[in-house]
Amino acid sequence: MTTLPLIGLSGRRTHGHRQAGYVQELHHLDLDLYFADYARAIIEAGGLPVHLPLDVDPGLATKRLDGVLLTGGADVDPIRFDADRHPEVTTIERERDAFEFALLGEALHHELPVLGICRGMQVINVHLGGTLCQHVPEHSRYDVGSAGFAHAVKIDDGTILGSLYGESIDVNSLHHQTIDRIGDGLTVTARADDGTIEGLESGDTIVAVQWHPEMMDSRPDDPLFRWIVERTRR
Repeated sequence: MTTLPLIGLSGRRTHGHRQAGYVQELHHLDLDLYFADYARAIIEAGGLPVHLPLDVDPGLATKRLDGVLLTGGADVDPIRFDADRHPEVTTIERERDAFEFALLGEALHHELPVLGICRGMQVINVHLGGTLCQHVPEHSRYDVGSAGFAHAVKIDDGTILGSLYGESIDVNSLHHQTIDRIGDGLTVTARADDGTIEGLESGDTIVAVQWHPEMMDSRPDDPLFRWIVERTRR
């Protein structure tokens, strides 16, 4: 029997009172969630997605996992990169920050492949000593939809992203924060036409993108998710 690689998925924590239709008696309960398309993408690539609640010990989890996917979501707390909070940074989840930074540290310690998407790329950069531009509203292109093309991304030759997508790809754009100073050991491998960093890599262990490939129509065949599944099998 073939054993499918276990890919851990991070997510956010919310509460019952924020969910429409929940009865009053359940409003005090915690909910852990992420968009299902992340899990679907891992399944389509041949892996087995594993939800990681914020209560899990990252050290214990990474001893059982084959890879980690850091998903999108809320802004990273600017205190993590010694910056004052911009007025447009309105959603911060410190519990999630603490969990994902610890999870990433353990994943790197165990040399697990890590895929970062949107917030996930920002977490990787800040964890490794980089900083973020806290508000870049022109990249928040919800007007074209989650699967709509917002702009092209140019990809450097000789990189993992280049081997997956070629020299360019049209992508969606659902973020209002971007990479500023690059974290230690990371290499910029893709940029938007305006120079915004859209891809980061480190060796053959970390690949991160600013767009959301899991939300695009090409998701079932997207090579980025195949990369992390196949990388675990080496």
